[in-house]
Amino acid sequence: MALPKLHERTGRSPSAALDDDALLSRIWRPAADVEETDDAYLVEIELPGVSPDDVSIEVERNELMVTGEIKQRERVGILRRRARPVGRFEYRVHLPGAVEPDNVRASLSNGVLTVEVPKSENARPRRIPIG
Repeated sequence: MALPKLHERTGRSPSAALDDDALLSRIWRPAADVEETDDAYLVEIELPGVSPDDVSIEVERNELMVTGEIKQRERVGILRRRARPVGRFEYRVHLPGAVEPDNVRASLSNGVLTVEVPKSENARPRRIPIG
């Protein structure tokens, strides 16, 4: 038995998938790494081509929220294939411990947004001397 072609199963032609503006308007989630040190949580998010003015960072309780937009650049020729996302993005992560939201620092370099969220004093490990 032959398998039906992709466009028969989805009800869409292959060319419609390439030109579907509805797909481009969806909010997408960028790739990210979350690292924990003794003093902070470090979150690195891949945002190639994004401007710092197009990113918003918020911390509420122990949740980090990064939202923004990668704008579609103007092109001279015909775009034959799109593999890089454009449009609104959102990245949320619940950090496992209490944090200090007033001391969060962020930098954007080489297409990677780095957010350092310090742990609260109570959440940091303590060395207990034996006396």
